[in-house]
Amino acid sequence: SCSRAKDVTMPAKLPVNFFSTRSPVIDLFRGQLDYADHLRQDSEIVLYFFYAPWCGQSIAAREEVEHVASRLSDQVLFVAVNCWWNQGKCRKQKHFFYFPVIHLYHRSFGPIEYKGPMSAVYIEKFVRRVMTPLLYISSRSKLLDFLSNYEPGVLGYFEFNASPQPPGYLTFFTAALHSLKKDYLGTIRFGVITDKRVAEEISLVRSGTVYLHRHVNTSLIYPNDIMNYTAENICKWALENREMLIRWLRPHGGKSLLLNNELKKGPALLIFIPYNPLAEIHPLLDEITKVALEYHNCNKSQAAEPDLQHLGDTDSPAFDSSVPDAHMKLSETFSITKYPCCNTVVLPQWHSISRTHNVCELCINQTLGVKPNKVHVPHCNFLEIEAALDSFYLQEHTFFQVISNTIECSNFLSFYSPFSYYTACCRTVNRHFLTFISSEKTVFQTPEVAFSSHGKKDNTQHSIPHIEDRNCFIPDLHISGTNITGLSCRTNKTLNLYLLDSNLFWIYAERLGASRSTYLKEFAAIVDLKEEVHYVLDQNQSLVGSTLENFIKNFSILYSPLKRHLVDDPSVHFQEQHVITEVTTNTFHDTVLLSEKNILLLYYAQWCGFCASLNHIFIQLARLLPPDNFTVARIDTTRNDLPWELMTDRLPTILFFPHQRKEQSVKFPEHFSVNLPNLLKFILHHSSLSSSEPCTKECLHKETVLQQGHISHLEREIQKLRSEISALHQAHDQLEAQLSEARKQEHRLQQQKHTLEKQHKTLQLHSEQLQATYDQKNQELLEMAEKLQELADASENLLKENTLLRILVASREGKLQSKNEIKESLQSEQTLSEDSDVSVSTATATSDEKRIDNVDTIETEHSSGNRTE
Repeated sequence: SCSRAKDVTMPAKLPVNFFSTRSPVIDLFRGQLDYADHLRQDSEIVLYFFYAPWCGQSIAAREEVEHVASRLSDQVLFVAVNCWWNQGKCRKQKHFFYFPVIHLYHRSFGPIEYKGPMSAVYIEKFVRRVMTPLLYISSRSKLLDFLSNYEPGVLGYFEFNASPQPPGYLTFFTAALHSLKKDYLGTIRFGVITDKRVAEEISLVRSGTVYLHRHVNTSLIYPNDIMNYTAENICKWALENREMLIRWLRPHGGKSLLLNNELKKGPALLIFIPYNPLAEIHPLLDEITKVALEYHNCNKSQAAEPDLQHLGDTDSPAFDSSVPDAHMKLSETFSITKYPCCNTVVLPQWHSISRTHNVCELCINQTLGVKPNKVHVPHCNFLEIEAALDSFYLQEHTFFQVISNTIECSNFLSFYSPFSYYTACCRTVNRHFLTFISSEKTVFQTPEVAFSSHGKKDNTQHSIPHIEDRNCFIPDLHISGTNITGLSCRTNKTLNLYLLDSNLFWIYAERLGASRSTYLKEFAAIVDLKEEVHYVLDQNQSLVGSTLENFIKNFSILYSPLKRHLVDDPSVHFQEQHVITEVTTNTFHDTVLLSEKNILLLYYAQWCGFCASLNHIFIQLARLLPPDNFTVARIDTTRNDLPWELMTDRLPTILFFPHQRKEQSVKFPEHFSVNLPNLLKFILHHSSLSSSEPCTKECLHKETVLQQGHISHLEREIQKLRSEISALHQAHDQLEAQLSEARKQEHRLQQQKHTLEKQHKTLQLHSEQLQATYDQKNQELLEMAEKLQELADASENLLKENTLLRILVASREGKLQSKNEIKESLQSEQTLSEDSDVSVSTATATSDEKRIDNVDTIETEHSSGNRTE
């Protein structure tokens, strides 16, 4: 029986150099991980680049890594390891799920995995952070630069006078490396103060103290009495308590929930700017940071920087005077923006048709003469706000009936506490009050209004439903003139601020609505995932601080004037000869809503197969309907966004917009089949609805003319249909003749098929007989071959025996001849010594004969033995 063939596999080709031999990167293309570890022992900073030769990302990152190595090869050892070859140690010891992978080692600490963009500038920036995880703050100017940065900062004060390495310094150094290991974005910066006088600027007096700087909230000192002083604890403490005013987003390009998780947190402001991590200054980023600081400064700078107020004047927003002179002196006139505990209340009007509201800013004021603590920020108590709202609702009739374009304020005592009172500043606004919002010079000041006490006996018969929203649509009083200060804490539409590098992620900006042809890649958009809307900053405006402030303010107000951005299909090009009009987001309003024609609109998608099957029906319908009064259009829902009131959850969907009643659009019934008669009935039924006004003679005449036009148009179409029907009948007859001929041909083919099947059966039977005869003859031949083999073996044995007999006969003849010669010699000798040697001759002859007989006997036995064998 045949054994199964073994699988044959081709061995893998030997790997070759991935990097050039002249490259500063050491290429271990055979996966010598042990040799890489040996090289790491002699270097302080080592970068491992694990790659797969076939990986496209590895090939693309090769040039970037080589560029970084050319700049830092004198300080960093760059080692590339082929982690794909199956015979290498790297493949056997490492199990990566993706390539390439970059690991960094700082002496014995590591690996620190780099997960950022595979771009040379980002890789070099991260390598430099690993090289110098600590920034040495040796002067007051460096301290100001460190604290004015928007990124969270951790400072450690260590005196280097006592010893080369003060107690706790190595732990703090390791904590900085741990932060890079856990946060590859490097958002937390670590610094070391070596000068006692500089440390005293931020109230650090004891060596080994760790200080976390925060711009808006109170800065913290590491609690040594609660947590152990370890590198892991310091890093964890800094990460948990850091202040993230603005965050970088760097999607890695694969499947990820990064954007989804961030957008689910709430409305997000995505800012795309070109960013170079190696640049020393970033003017645009500094301006955006200033806006973020003002937006999150909920305490009006009263305690945002308590420890740095005495450092001196500086241009940085982080070092503005925390308590301006206007707020230092408390007087009988108060500004409502001075107190963080405020709530915005919107009261609707009596009439439902009114589009105006009385808007009040309700604030809790402490007793006169009480000055807020400079360090401890007053917290806004929810119970106090609730009590203020209760007292306000009891007095709301006094604010409800006021209709004034100016701001009117009133003070009233608290019902729950005699030591505090409330301030309510109200004015009447409508939906379009952008000019009121944009006014930066409007100041709320409390007029001299006498206090009015009240109790539970107040008349509350006018109960009105309340609309409460902590929106900042009342301008603030701020010494710098920026009216978004603290806006994030006074609105329910708080924005999360994110930055993206437009050099790497401009495709996301294009999907949000950015122009593809723009030269300057700057873009900003607000995405509200919950409301399923997003707004785009006008790209004709430069991306500066004031533009962002207005963008944020317009979004935060109750009735936002921002226009929702809808994605449009840029690939649509209109041509006059098309019978079906293609509608996009930009043309929807003009083509459908403002058109003076009756519009039949089809919602479709490119992936919808059933939608494509309706194209011929709508083409016929468009040719039947008069183009002066009807328009057949369609819109691709996958490439265009629609207002929420016109969105649909199934495809295809057909809507009819009657002339002069576009708001009364009608949906084609889903239980009706989509065909030409049903569509015509549907259109004619809804386009002939009578108007609510009586029709005049002129109206009747126009209607008659219109109906006559319809009738004549339909008659022409009927004539066309009749001619088409006659042509179809002729084609039907021709088709019948062809089908008849085809049936006859099919019958002939069937007969031929039966004949061929019979012949096939006969041939198959004959083949079986021949096969049986072949098997029989083959068996006989095998038997004859066996017999012939036996005869050949017997013949070979006989030949061998014949050869042996011949040899025996020849030897026997030789022996007989020698015997005769001996006898003749003996006879001659006998003749010579007849007398004297008779006895001796006789004895000798006798012995010779015996010897010859013995020899003959031995030879005979030997021959017999050979024959027997």
